[in-house]
Amino acid sequence: MAGYDWISLTTDYGLSDGFVAACHGAIARIAPSVRVIDVTHLVQPADVARGAAVLAQAVPHLPPAVHVAVVDPGVGTARRALAVEAERGLLVGPDNGLLTPAADALGGIRRAVALENRDWFAPAVSATFHGRDVFAPVAARLALGADLAAAGSTVDGRDLVRLPEPVVVVGDGWLEAEVLTVDRFGNVQLAAPGSTLDGLTGALRVSGMRAVRTNTFAEAGAGELIVYVDSADRVALAINGGRAVVALGVTPGDVLRISTT
Repeated sequence: MAGYDWISLTTDYGLSDGFVAACHGAIARIAPSVRVIDVTHLVQPADVARGAAVLAQAVPHLPPAVHVAVVDPGVGTARRALAVEAERGLLVGPDNGLLTPAADALGGIRRAVALENRDWFAPAVSATFHGRDVFAPVAARLALGADLAAAGSTVDGRDLVRLPEPVVVVGDGWLEAEVLTVDRFGNVQLAAPGSTLDGLTGALRVSGMRAVRTNTFAEAGAGELIVYVDSADRVALAINGGRAVVALGVTPGDVLRISTT
């Protein structure tokens, strides 16, 4: 196996404790020449769906890498620890739905392994910190070119946990789609691909509110609700100079309706 120059980290560990630094340290002790990209450590605690969405939208834009993701409310339980080989990279993390969207974004699952080789783990494994003691050391070894097959037993990729498919329904002059995520600007990203807007022309309404279709934020007037295609090619909602999430009163998992007036 050729190995990788990069490891990426995506977690819900936050920045106020030493958890992220400990993961960096676990990698550096084994693979000091491998560089680390921090995707984010500000996923809300235990929000697997948000972590999966952020990871899947980031990995296509990163260099070939071993991608470590840890949003793991089941840490220490019977949930499996995995390494997943995709067409354009490796993913390491818990089998709770966090990894599979990113594997799809990287060309699909080629093979998966349940992490069982304790020689690849830290000498002492905490029941509550597999990011430091399992996933980071495994990722470091894989980045150095270790054989994935030596990490543990093969798992059928079709048996990996997947999150429920988000709601996307398209009709004549309307679409309904689940809120996938909300970014720090208060922009609301829907699960619908950008192409679903093609059939909606003219004035729009979003759950009863007037909206305009634009390509950029500045094309709308101050305070206007806009519908646009975001950088991940998803339908999204924003307010020029405001926060769409507040105006719409939604959270991830809610369903919004966009229709022509």
